[in-house]
Amino acid sequence: MNPLETLVASHLAAGPMPAAEVMELALYHPEAGYYRRSQGPWGFQGADYYTALDLGPLLGEAMACRLGQAWERLGRPDPFVVLEPGAGRGWLGRDLLQAAVGPFAQALRYLHRDDNPAAAAAAREALAPFLASGQARLVAQDEPLEPFRGAIISNELFDALPAQPWRWDGGRWSYEALATGPVWLPGEPCEATAWFTAQAEGGLESGDGAPWCEALPALVQDLAATLEAGLFLTIDYGDTAARLVDKGADLRRFRGHEVDGKWWEDLGGSDLTADVDFTRLALLLEREGLAETSHLSLGRWIRTHAPLARWETEWQSLDAAARLGRMENLLQLTLPTLMGDRFRVLEAWCGCGESQL
Repeated sequence: MNPLETLVASHLAAGPMPAAEVMELALYHPEAGYYRRSQGPWGFQGADYYTALDLGPLLGEAMACRLGQAWERLGRPDPFVVLEPGAGRGWLGRDLLQAAVGPFAQALRYLHRDDNPAAAAAAREALAPFLASGQARLVAQDEPLEPFRGAIISNELFDALPAQPWRWDGGRWSYEALATGPVWLPGEPCEATAWFTAQAEGGLESGDGAPWCEALPALVQDLAATLEAGLFLTIDYGDTAARLVDKGADLRRFRGHEVDGKWWEDLGGSDLTADVDFTRLALLLEREGLAETSHLSLGRWIRTHAPLARWETEWQSLDAAARLGRMENLLQLTLPTLMGDRFRVLEAWCGCGESQL
């Protein structure tokens, strides 16, 4: 057994272990956790999963355009600080820094935050010219930040938080746990079950349920406290609470680009994720004083905010292979059967007054 399986086995000697606790150990154990490994899991060959950033620079270019609009709305502050928690390899920061132009580029300051050792190493390489110029900086997870004017952005951050699946069996709620294998155990009424019950459209049916992320409010509070004024923008797997409950969402495991629900296998050696409840996330942001919360599919967000006409013009000067690459990148981000509907983009504003965007 690997070290995590040995640790989990010792826990199981005292009784079943809730799935959220297993997920937390599997991902974040200081020595053996999946996100504490020296080798990153991102990419194609030999990796477990890829992100929108592996497909090309267009997500970063669209982000630069949207952040430029936020900079204008704030009155062109200098500096305009962009914090990215869970920033991974720093590729989103690299792409948006490369795409920014003019006075906005001069005001832009990017902060990369990720305590994954492999992420920090990759980010130093990807962001090297911007680190040297002072336009980018790697900040430690526990480094206190003064409130700033700018933006908080993230890509696949919230789906990596430990989450506890709950399921309605027609008469009571049960939670998923690990014993000799996965089991569903009767649970007592709690905040999670009250939320799911309230969000179920047309009442609960057997099989309804979703993962509940206990750590979500604290993370939202910590992030919101750093944003004096500006845009909060996150891209992630997920949906509205009602749709997740109706779907009976569970945890997912990514391993070698294969996806299944076997979250209890290969602990520390594969990625575990959970759908993000965008209804709850928006509500928590509103409680922290952010307003104008909204979320769109990634495809619709790209079509709404990306400079599509400008891209079309610029791509005409590229050679055929590069032009084809840009078109494929755009289709991958927007087609419903690819990332267009699988991901959603949530935006919220802080201290910006009435929207004109």
